[in-house]
Amino acid sequence: MQLAPQQAADPGVHAPVLSLRDISKSFGPVQALKDVRFDLRSGEVHALMGENGAGKSTLVKVLAGMHRPTSGTIAAGGSEVAFGSARDATAAGIAVVHQELLLFGEMTVAENVFSGRYPRSRAGMIDWGLVRRRARALLADLDCHDLDVDAKVASLSVAMRQRVEIARALNQNAKVLILDEPTAALAEKDAERLLDIVLRLRARGVGIVYVSHRMNEIFRISDRMTVLRDGQYVGTVDAAATSEADLIAMMVGRSIDQVFPKVEAQIGAPVLEVRGLSSGPLVQDATLTVRAGEIVGLAGLVGSGRTELALTLFGITPATSGTIAIDGQEVRIGSPKAARDAGIAYVPEDRGHQGLVKPMAIRENISMAVLDRLSPGGILRKGDEKRIAAEGFRRLGVRAAGIEQPVGQLSGGNQQKVVIAKWLETRPKLLILDEPTRGIDVGAKSEIHRLMGEMAQQGLAILMISSELPEVLAMSDRVLVVAEGRIAAELPRGEATPQTVGHAMTRRTGTTAHGRARP
Repeated sequence: MQLAPQQAADPGVHAPVLSLRDISKSFGPVQALKDVRFDLRSGEVHALMGENGAGKSTLVKVLAGMHRPTSGTIAAGGSEVAFGSARDATAAGIAVVHQELLLFGEMTVAENVFSGRYPRSRAGMIDWGLVRRRARALLADLDCHDLDVDAKVASLSVAMRQRVEIARALNQNAKVLILDEPTAALAEKDAERLLDIVLRLRARGVGIVYVSHRMNEIFRISDRMTVLRDGQYVGTVDAAATSEADLIAMMVGRSIDQVFPKVEAQIGAPVLEVRGLSSGPLVQDATLTVRAGEIVGLAGLVGSGRTELALTLFGITPATSGTIAIDGQEVRIGSPKAARDAGIAYVPEDRGHQGLVKPMAIRENISMAVLDRLSPGGILRKGDEKRIAAEGFRRLGVRAAGIEQPVGQLSGGNQQKVVIAKWLETRPKLLILDEPTRGIDVGAKSEIHRLMGEMAQQGLAILMISSELPEVLAMSDRVLVVAEGRIAAELPRGEATPQTVGHAMTRRTGTTAHGRARP
């Protein structure tokens, strides 16, 4: 790993377009940033990395003019600047695309792109024809020909809205574009397209600050990475001279082996036995077994049928044929309630919309799956509800003020712990985890992985779906590969490698349960 020296402010192609020196920010007695350094060159992607709470969001808000630093200096375009507002940052050529997109839903794409900067005719009237033509040209520069400039923003997908935000930044002549977790809410196809746009902007000389937890994206597009930990500057590295393991060690202060703390558990009798299960085009003739104490990883490309299989096992999209047995007894699962009663729990892929009710308290979310048990005669036993919520809170190590805190105020990792605590309260025999660490930082991932190991040691059978191949390989006792709605391969831990799993993902013929190709 090679630390990159801080770039001197000499003129030329590599001179920083943005430079921060010794930036500190305090909120009363809490110091969120301390002596942070950062610089960005024209035409580079510079990743800003760190765990939740490392100070990334505070630093982005300082750059956006939303927070004034307590001390330190900012230079933009070679001149020292002081931002008193977001407008000052915009005037200095800095634009931010926040996680929560700041667009006007009832206005059109063109109106949002030119919001506050409308071109006018000689008579002083807004030239709407020119607004539309320039908006189309800006979107064409981003290869977004499919965006209708007359469409209402409220009707667009998240990915489309993001492109509108980027076009607006270009219309403001932004020399610095800050993207804060831009792919967190995007499907894989939309994320790929966004990365292509980022590379296109880099080639045009725009300096890009890229904030993300996704290592594959970081290494694909970044020239350099700067790491923060506990609000302090750790270091800056060249992407070509570092590795994922080195970067994780910088972020969390420990090795990658500790991020995937796989522990040995005694594997027992079959808990889940599925034979010839089908449901729609993406669950076809699935046969699999998960044993007590075993973590079975379910790998596959997006659209392969991984999540659809989980939805069938949990009764959301009931099977049209085949059998499901729990502990050797065949069960009929036509609804999530039937699945829960059979001993199956499901932590969904989208915890924010499918796993939690964010305005409600941690207590209410943890008790949600067992309200019938807590409400004999229709009357909720609040004492019992508080007791089980407190037990789940402690068992999962949720970091919060207490069980009455609204779950929407928690970090992604702690929200995931609440979802898991909720389903563990149903006393399941099989736990299905769909993307268990998506959108959470490396430290929180390590905690979730540790909890998985503990649950397996206690005899719980776990079926884990993940798009992160390192997670699948590190945490699984066996790997099932899904392709085109079928189980394409079954690989024991010792035979599951990036090559064998990747090969099975892309085979179109399918394989037997022992990895041999079907004719």
